[in-house]
Amino acid sequence: MMTKEKQSEELLLEEDVIKQNEIVLFNDDVNTFDHVIDTLIYACDHVPEQAEQCAIIVHYKGKCTVKTGSYDDLKPRCSKLLQAGLSAEIV
Repeated sequence: MMTKEKQSEELLLEEDVIKQNEIVLFNDDVNTFDHVIDTLIYACDHVPEQAEQCAIIVHYKGKCTVKTGSYDDLKPRCSKLLQAGLSAEIV
């Protein structure tokens, strides 16, 4: 039983070390729902339902995490969102 507990503890420590960044998308009064949805599908590889849900959350809550991952993966994705006229940042 002690071996199992030690393995579980080591696994938890490894999970804490992995740093995940997020792309946060912010609401604006300029872009249409269709544009936001299409851009999330293109830039973040969302399926249409996921993109629509994110667009609704952004509209009602003001912001939404739309993608999580390593900084190197998120940087070009965030750039695509910004080039499309959306307001987003990596945190």
